[in-house]
Amino acid sequence: MENSYIDIKNKLDEGLSFKVSRFKELIKKTKPHKHDEYYELIFLSEGEGFHSVESQKFMISTPELYFLKPGQLHFWQFTSIPKGFVIIFKETEFNPVSENLLIALLRKMSDITRLKFEPDKFPVSLLEYIFSEYQLNTQYSKDIIHGLLKALLGKALQINAQNPTINNTPQSVYDRFMVLLIKESPQLHKVNQFADLLNTTPQNLNIICRRHTGKSASEIITNQLLLEAKRYILHTDNSINEIAEILSFTDASNFVKFFKRHEKSTPSQFRNKYFQ
Repeated sequence: MENSYIDIKNKLDEGLSFKVSRFKELIKKTKPHKHDEYYELIFLSEGEGFHSVESQKFMISTPELYFLKPGQLHFWQFTSIPKGFVIIFKETEFNPVSENLLIALLRKMSDITRLKFEPDKFPVSLLEYIFSEYQLNTQYSKDIIHGLLKALLGKALQINAQNPTINNTPQSVYDRFMVLLIKESPQLHKVNQFADLLNTTPQNLNIICRRHTGKSASEIITNQLLLEAKRYILHTDNSINEIAEILSFTDASNFVKFFKRHEKSTPSQFRNKYFQ
């Protein structure tokens, strides 16, 4: 008997980290598949049928939104022509220093798998603007799209907050870890500290993180610490000693060693590079 594998799809051309398209207007049953290292925001304005995400089966009831995370398994079975928009992106699309608020909104979206809209609340104008700007592809299109995307996510989260019972999907350990990472960083630096809060072991947390991102929990924590450090270095007038204290390092010397080991420059050199 031949082995059967679940398809892993990649809808992003090589080198791309962002794409917007209209949902394919076809009645087609798709096979269960996963997406390769990117998120997918699906806005449906029309369509009937079913959408299965992991073990959940949703009856399509437009207008609605689905938010799929990297590695999630899903498939469609439509019984009428679907219409809408698909936005796919990798986290590398967004600048972690200057677009931290947008990234924070994306983190909050991790609680949502499906969101139902009232017909008059469906953000069709925002979606049309994003799509048309993506088609234009001018010098400032990326900045405009990111601004519109921030508004779009904010609107979705606002509606979700008004209807908290819509999504009953329990958060995975990975999702809870990412939420904790934003909340507890930079006070916590060690894998075992996060593992204790998640009621799991450091070994299991590492396995889960590698499965989702290819990185260990320690690498993810380090990246978050570096991100926090860069924000304080570039966007405040705090001294290096003060930043070391804010980031919960035992002293400035340890902070400088940590930063230099990963960035190949000291915090002062990093700051000077941007403010010469």
